[in-house]
Amino acid sequence: MKSSISRRIFLSLLAATGIVVISMLLILQWNVDRGFLQYVNRLEQERLQKLAGKLEQAYTARDNWDFLKSDPGTMSRLIAVTLAELASPKEQQRLKEPSTESSAEVQQRRFIRTERRLILLDSQHKPVFGDNTNGETVTFRPLSVKGKTVGYLGLHPSTFLSEIHQLRFVKQQKTAYALVAVVMLLVASLLALVLARRLVRPLQELAQATHALALGQYDVRVPVNGDDELGQLSCNFNAMAHSLQNSEQARRQFIADISHELRTPLAVLGGEIEALQDGVRPLDQLAVNSLHMEVIRLNRLVDDLYQLALSDIGALTYRKGELDVVELLVESLQRIEPELERGHLTLSTRLPKDEIIIYGDAERLGQLFGNILKNTIAYTDSGGKLEVTVESLERCVLIEIMDSAPGVPIGTEGRLFDRLYRLEESRNRASGGAGLGLAICRNIVEAHEGVIEALPSDLGGLLIRITLPTSEQSL
Repeated sequence: MKSSISRRIFLSLLAATGIVVISMLLILQWNVDRGFLQYVNRLEQERLQKLAGKLEQAYTARDNWDFLKSDPGTMSRLIAVTLAELASPKEQQRLKEPSTESSAEVQQRRFIRTERRLILLDSQHKPVFGDNTNGETVTFRPLSVKGKTVGYLGLHPSTFLSEIHQLRFVKQQKTAYALVAVVMLLVASLLALVLARRLVRPLQELAQATHALALGQYDVRVPVNGDDELGQLSCNFNAMAHSLQNSEQARRQFIADISHELRTPLAVLGGEIEALQDGVRPLDQLAVNSLHMEVIRLNRLVDDLYQLALSDIGALTYRKGELDVVELLVESLQRIEPELERGHLTLSTRLPKDEIIIYGDAERLGQLFGNILKNTIAYTDSGGKLEVTVESLERCVLIEIMDSAPGVPIGTEGRLFDRLYRLEESRNRASGGAGLGLAICRNIVEAHEGVIEALPSDLGGLLIRITLPTSEQSL
């Protein structure tokens, strides 16, 4: 696998599975040894019950345990008879066949092992047969004759397996468990490989898309599969790529528009100067005024660009303090009275009598009101109306500036605050600006923690609504 993260995921899954499988294998093998040994000891306890019956019969015939002390071989014979009776029919048949030495040897070893571990105590718990001095815990069962306890019979539990068939059975079980563990590891490896590739595939797609995005391919997108963390990451990447694509388009459009805006006054200046040089146009006051107007227009565009750039990088200075927003707006209205008269526009206001104190920069807010009012005058038909209202609300002030026709198409109001945006590309630049005024206005309002929006006006034109927070001292 080429991807290092895919390899790490695969190895991590395989290691975790391997640890679990190996741990289970060791536990199962230990449990087989322990469980089978307990099973063997339970079988021997059942055999001990048979031997206990024969000892009770022998005691009944002699009324004491002296026969075991005088003839220790008696216990051996009783054990041998008991083991023979407990042998399965197949084992008994094989014991009778002289050629089957292995079965006889098995029986002999079983007899010796049983005899060495057997313990017999009398009614006073004194040893009659066997040794109980090794400190092991032995479970004794009482021997009763005619309702009277005459002794106690016990057997030391086996601590290991010694018979061949037992060892063979345990070995087979362990081998089977080992094979199962190997198969589980192989299956886990296959599943881990598939799962690692499946988990890493979205990351690989994101890595490739990120590389393409770094190379400038902003139209790249990645598929979104599921609603988990990887799906959310894919959604966020697509959103980022879309935002970068829009930003790149806006940057290119901005550069093209700025070039166009700068080229127009420069072309006019160049043409008029060439006309003056060639003598086509006389150098009089009218020509000088025309050149001066183009220089002013070019200087205004450069200044707007400068102001907008400062606002974008947060370097536009604000000297904020408490001020009366009503008084500031009235001053801005007084400055545009000559322009209203030239445009034959009627102004009506609805302003509160009391002061409305806000915390802001008087110069920047004056620039804000001036830009909006000049934009309104420039795009309102002659003989139209202009209404300005101010209303004090809870913790904020609402300022509305609305005009009469013409309006703007529905759905385009929000784009009015985009830099260099015009409803008509062919609009006369003598009446309209470069399309930067409202963009600067939005930055000024946002710097004052306010909101500016454009809406259809009841007068048939455009409504500019500004909401600014009031000063805490005025609440």
